[in-house]
Amino acid sequence: MGVYHSPMARIVIFCWGSHGDVDPSLGLAEGLRARGHSVAVATLEYFRPIVTQAGFDFFPLRPHADPSDTATVRRIMDAKRGPENLLTEIVFPAIREQYADVEVAAAGADLLISHPLSIGVPIYAQKHGTLWASTVLAPTSFFSPTDMPVLPPAPWLKRLEILGTWLPRLLVAGGKSTTHRWARPVTMFRRELGLDDGLVPLFDGQHSPHLVLALYSSVLGAPQPDWPRNTVVTGYMFHDEVHGTSLAGELGEFVNAGTPPLVFTLGSSAVLSPGEFWKESIAAVRSLGARAVFLVGPGNVAAIRSSLPPTILAVERAPHSLLFPRAAATIQQCGAGTMGQALRSGRPTLAVPFAHDQPDNAYRARTLGVARILPATKYRADRAARELDHLVSNPTYARAAASVAERVRAERGVAAACDALAATFPALGGVPQAR
Repeated sequence: MGVYHSPMARIVIFCWGSHGDVDPSLGLAEGLRARGHSVAVATLEYFRPIVTQAGFDFFPLRPHADPSDTATVRRIMDAKRGPENLLTEIVFPAIREQYADVEVAAAGADLLISHPLSIGVPIYAQKHGTLWASTVLAPTSFFSPTDMPVLPPAPWLKRLEILGTWLPRLLVAGGKSTTHRWARPVTMFRRELGLDDGLVPLFDGQHSPHLVLALYSSVLGAPQPDWPRNTVVTGYMFHDEVHGTSLAGELGEFVNAGTPPLVFTLGSSAVLSPGEFWKESIAAVRSLGARAVFLVGPGNVAAIRSSLPPTILAVERAPHSLLFPRAAATIQQCGAGTMGQALRSGRPTLAVPFAHDQPDNAYRARTLGVARILPATKYRADRAARELDHLVSNPTYARAAASVAERVRAERGVAAACDALAATFPALGGVPQAR
């Protein structure tokens, strides 16, 4: 790594959501700190211990929510109405509270870095003329009609792209119109501040006019003509040390004791609303005669272990960066963070998407030849066993996964993001460049 001599800037990174949102922010924060900058992280109070333990100043960012609350997560993870529930019940109504938190965190900052759900940041930046960069974590955030995302309520619409771009453009326009209605509290608040109504918060309104960092791998899709012209696809911000730094103890002994296990995980959100996933997975593993590791989430180990054969080990969590490469295959929900770790691991994936960006991430993984898809609504033991048998026994998936992993590992996502920031903002010691 080179030596950087840029003047120290004060940077605040804002994010709101689950571990899949916070972990990349910490990865980026560590990269910026290594270049001599003072970095703070503003996020949910729930993550204060993680942020402060990593050595960063912490600021709370409302709306208050508990990512471990099962009832809340169940409503957010609903395949059809999850986004509406999240935005209309939690995020948009709390715009005044979030804006107040942004004011506190942003005081004296040279640069703000936003997240798709930190919708107070673009408003604050416009009101005060503050420099800011925005981030997205998955291709769905661009909602491009020339690369139409797979939509959870109607995944079959993706197939209609063959009819031309008129339908995707119609769907994008409809999505903007619907979300604009949901965002009425945001529009009214902007007017109170003396601002124009602005762009739709979860569409064009989330993107910075200075720099948009797409914090995922370029293997998931090429830039599109309608993307913001100042977009840089950086690669993933890998940071999962909070979930452990080794495979020591019982987990390490199990992994080392036999053939590579199947690794089942539902990330940090879907794991709170798994339905019959674990029951069906146990039956599938039994029928295959395989070994498996289940990452079952907080508080679930004791209940699940009572029904497990000795060929299956259930643990609360584990660092994906260390466990996934040791797997025969991963079985996962395809959230942004889990997807990145799976692509980097070089192992094939059985994608079990639930909601939000997960079906689209799963589709892109399948297109790469590294995954098969079994939606959560159709996840049954017999089908899961058939899909896994095909995935593991067909060497083309392993070869494709190894090839994709080489490309993902070569991207150096944190360094690329830091380079893009330094090249765009003088406060970070770089020279502004047109993009």
